[in-house]
Amino acid sequence: MDFSTAQLVAISCIFVWSGFVRAGLGFGGAALALPLLLMVANQPLFFLPIIALHLLIFSSLTMGKGFKNVDGAFLKESLSWMIIPKLAGLIGLLSLPNQWMVWIIYAITAGYAFTWIIKWEIRSQSPWADRLLFIIGGYFSGVSLIGAPLIVAVAVRKIPLESYRDTLFVLWFILVTIKICAFAIAGVDLQWQWSLMLLLPTALGHLLGLRFHHFMLKHDAQIVRQWLGIGLLAIVVIALWQ
Repeated sequence: MDFSTAQLVAISCIFVWSGFVRAGLGFGGAALALPLLLMVANQPLFFLPIIALHLLIFSSLTMGKGFKNVDGAFLKESLSWMIIPKLAGLIGLLSLPNQWMVWIIYAITAGYAFTWIIKWEIRSQSPWADRLLFIIGGYFSGVSLIGAPLIVAVAVRKIPLESYRDTLFVLWFILVTIKICAFAIAGVDLQWQWSLMLLLPTALGHLLGLRFHHFMLKHDAQIVRQWLGIGLLAIVVIALWQ
């Protein structure tokens, strides 16, 4: 795709933001960046491979440090419920009209924004609730890479604290690998040139996000998410109005 200078600057800044959110919150890089990117160009299948490759790269870097406490039981259970919905979401992403996918992505994003604004934390309280969140989260992950908040709602209760981070990074790596393989099989351009070009802005955001993560450990994360939700909902409203 051809972009103007102003659009290229905007895209670079959004990928800084994506890396910042992913490292700062532990998830949400796609959910908080994709609506902004779609305001620059209404092409989900152009931006999603770039985001997926970046997720794969940064997950690999983190995994390269070694994992001693991966919860294999949680990985097995979550993937057994998420694989089929994940594939269904991928089929929808690859087959539904582009404008439909834009509306679906904005609807999912607006839903997350509302939960953050009202400080409602998605929680799992039973095995059947776990499975429902896995199914919906798997579908959202397949259709748009923004299923993490639903999956995390189960992980918080089921994964021991010492295994939480390592287990989720392995899970994200597996889910993103499935998506990239599906893109490759379907003949979708993986945009690897754009991924390399935007790697530096994303890395900058990642480093800033790591610093922000330490800040959040000492402050109320709910307040931060509430303001993020307000900003995200405003972006969705403006984008849909356009």
